[in-house]
Amino acid sequence: MRINAYHFRDTWLLSAPVRSVFDAVTDVAGYPLWWPDVREVTRVDDDTAQLVCRAALPYVLVVRMRRAEQDPDRGRLRVHLTGDLEGSLAAVVLGRPGGTRLEITQRVLATKPLLRTFSPLARPVFRANHALMMRRGRRGLQHHLSAAGAR
Repeated sequence: MRINAYHFRDTWLLSAPVRSVFDAVTDVAGYPLWWPDVREVTRVDDDTAQLVCRAALPYVLVVRMRRAEQDPDRGRLRVHLTGDLEGSLAAVVLGRPGGTRLEITQRVLATKPLLRTFSPLARPVFRANHALMMRRGRRGLQHHLSAAGAR
């Protein structure tokens, strides 16, 4: 495995209906409304958006997400990532008692020079930064859905 390759698996348990969760995670332009680490989203075309992200560490990631699959009936979403991270992100939105389970899988190569250079030493710190960003995303989405009345 390349030292700048990362595989992340996250599960978000949310107390909101499946369709509300699916709609929120496929509305990439709305991420800055509820995800504090997504600082900016720019629409490139109907299937592509550019995100500017920054969590706890003092660096910014610029990533383009290009839709590869969006199936609300099956609760499946998949995007290709390019820019400071290259790879893919897949999500499955599943019903569960009391709400929704969102399973997120990312397989990426860190291509940003800073990340490539420091991956051999700072890999655990980069992984912790990712975990923090995902925790904040889950909390932000839950609050956003609750405020919108999605119960």
